[in-house]
Amino acid sequence: MTENNEKPKINLADAIRQKLEQKKQHASGKPGSSFQAGSAKPLKSQNNKKPNNQRRRTGGS
Repeated sequence: MTENNEKPKINLADAIRQKLEQKKQHASGKPGSSFQAGSAKPLKSQNNKKPNNQRRRTGGS
């Protein structure tokens, strides 16, 4: 167990900051990986959705 004492202990806040920095660097390295960078598929209009016929089926007013 004395082998683990060689690593310097860091608190939770520092560990979280390091993880966030790693994520930012990783995301900035890949263009198009984030949502804001642009989507791969073009957006479709929602005009091709089927209408909801529940009122007609159930005989509602």
